[in-house]
Amino acid sequence: MRRRLLPNAVALVVAFLTAFPLYWMVLSALKPDGEIQSLDVRPWTTNPTLDNFARVLTGEGFGRYLLNSAGVALTVVVLSAGVAFLAAVAVTRLRFRFRTTVLIMFLIAQMVPVEALTIPLFFVVRDLGLLNTLASLVVVQLAFTLPFAIWMMRGFVAAVPEALEEAAMIDGAGRATVLWRIMFPLVAPGLVATSVFSFITAWNDFIFARTFIISAKDNQTLPAALLVFFKPDENDWGGIMAASTLMTIPVLIFFVAVQRRLVSGLGGAVKD
Repeated sequence: MRRRLLPNAVALVVAFLTAFPLYWMVLSALKPDGEIQSLDVRPWTTNPTLDNFARVLTGEGFGRYLLNSAGVALTVVVLSAGVAFLAAVAVTRLRFRFRTTVLIMFLIAQMVPVEALTIPLFFVVRDLGLLNTLASLVVVQLAFTLPFAIWMMRGFVAAVPEALEEAAMIDGAGRATVLWRIMFPLVAPGLVATSVFSFITAWNDFIFARTFIISAKDNQTLPAALLVFFKPDENDWGGIMAASTLMTIPVLIFFVAVQRRLVSGLGGAVKD
């Protein structure tokens, strides 16, 4: 019993430190302006209000920005999952020249800071004619999420016994059938785990959205649209917290939807 006391206490402290900022965000969103700006800071409110949420939801373009963010994030999730799956199968099952070099390049790509690549990517996107379009965000987010997704999926594919594929091919199944009817269901938990990473990365993106969406206001995403609540004289903290709370809800829904698959994915892949 005493041996479990310390780990449980540490877990509670970590959980508190993780949940407190979220609690404070929701609390600030429910506070009236007078309490938010008051010097008497309290971790509760006696006069909760939904005015901040109403101001955000009735603001110009919030629904459009929400759809833009959702469209970009879901497109990145689907494309990165499909490409990562096929690429992981290729680097795991096929023997080709420079295979190790390709894997090392995937790791190196994760070490480069996003800020260092923003300006070069701006010129690339401009030359492709994708500035001020949501496609620019999809392409760039794919470039950043795929190396991690491929490297992670490689472990799941490698854990699938090759005997299953050989048995299916002996029974007359083609390569495509083996991939989509045998391999894909077995590594699906791993795809879910990588999809969570891809979704959060695309959903929370601010730098690229601010850099590539310059004048097309209708193509802005939620993180960039939050700037409307930052004003030169006084920031609208109630609106900022309410919008941030609303931005968190789709992430929570996505987590709940893939929770079971995510747990099995993080726990490991198929064992021989």
